[in-house]
Amino acid sequence: MSTDFPERIKVLWFLPTHGDSRYLGTSEGGRAVDLPYLTQIAQAADSLGYYGALLPTGRSCEDSWVIASALAPLTKRLRFLVAVRPGLQSPTLAARMTATLDRISEGRLLINVVTGGDPQENKGDGIFLSHAERYEVTREFLDIYKAVLRGETVEHTGKHFRIEDGRLLFAPHQTPHPPLYFGGSSPEANDVAAEQIDKYLTWGEPPADVARKLETVRELAQKKGRNVSFGIRLHVIVRETNEAAWAAADELISRLDDATIASAQAVFARMDSVGQARMSRLHGGRRDKLEVSPNLWAGVGLVRGGAGTALVGDPDTVAERIDEYRRIGIDTFILSGYPHLEEAYRFGELVLPNLPLDHPIPQRGNSVNTGPFGETIAGDHRPAKRVGAS
Repeated sequence: MSTDFPERIKVLWFLPTHGDSRYLGTSEGGRAVDLPYLTQIAQAADSLGYYGALLPTGRSCEDSWVIASALAPLTKRLRFLVAVRPGLQSPTLAARMTATLDRISEGRLLINVVTGGDPQENKGDGIFLSHAERYEVTREFLDIYKAVLRGETVEHTGKHFRIEDGRLLFAPHQTPHPPLYFGGSSPEANDVAAEQIDKYLTWGEPPADVARKLETVRELAQKKGRNVSFGIRLHVIVRETNEAAWAAADELISRLDDATIASAQAVFARMDSVGQARMSRLHGGRRDKLEVSPNLWAGVGLVRGGAGTALVGDPDTVAERIDEYRRIGIDTFILSGYPHLEEAYRFGELVLPNLPLDHPIPQRGNSVNTGPFGETIAGDHRPAKRVGAS
């Protein structure tokens, strides 16, 4: 196993374009997805110093390209991780969309390559391909997409695409193109990542399992003469004490009933995503064994597809767990928490300043009133910084 690990990391947040809530699996305390609320989250992430924000994709979400285009002018530094969908989009059309959003955001675009793992949803979008065929499409799509973004004129006749005079008139801001992110746990996905992708993403499994996944992709990439970097997708539940954090985790699923869990697990079972199957195996649909690794809690995955685990604990504990993943090779952390606005602040204020970041965060000094009541003490002097034991 490789002993190399990154010295510094990037941390991104998440924009819940499918909705937000205080409690999973119920509409109680739910929040509608609208532009004012998403703007609050994006601007909070921007001001707190997160590197970027992931926008999900699928029919349960508002369209990520439209939302990112609306939010880019309302933020300053925040990057937007937006999906291209091989099989849903023409590679040349996707290249034009990419170049345009990259230019108007002045290089704040990141690309998430998503093949789609739910056959029923895929059929609703007109895709009737097997798991293996979708990765064939993805590889061929990326060959064309990357070439066009590099400024090449593409003539291509393949199994899934035929392109004549495929080219861009307006180049992207970033050279040769925005970084490509990609997640997948199957052998087919690993091959595509090793051959085509800049950053391979995994969902939050126990560190030993993640280390094995990373080593597989790393070895495949090295055989192709490439280097791939690595990221992880996790939720976070951070409170001032470990006890408070675990109580918040319990509260998050306190409204869940067994029927709702069973219904969600039935949907996940129909998917052909290897990554989703790995997520579901962590908890088996049961509430009684949700801490699957120290401070790694699988309760979110009882009803949420995709990323289903959360780091739970006080700021020092969560920072140490993040560092544990860093030490096995992860350099990018894509995080979220419920509700997303409040948890962005909790993590951003309690944990983010203490991580070895490779991107700047705002310095908060005497200009911020931080007394015990959120203001200058007695109207006369600033409070000294105090660090208490957690």
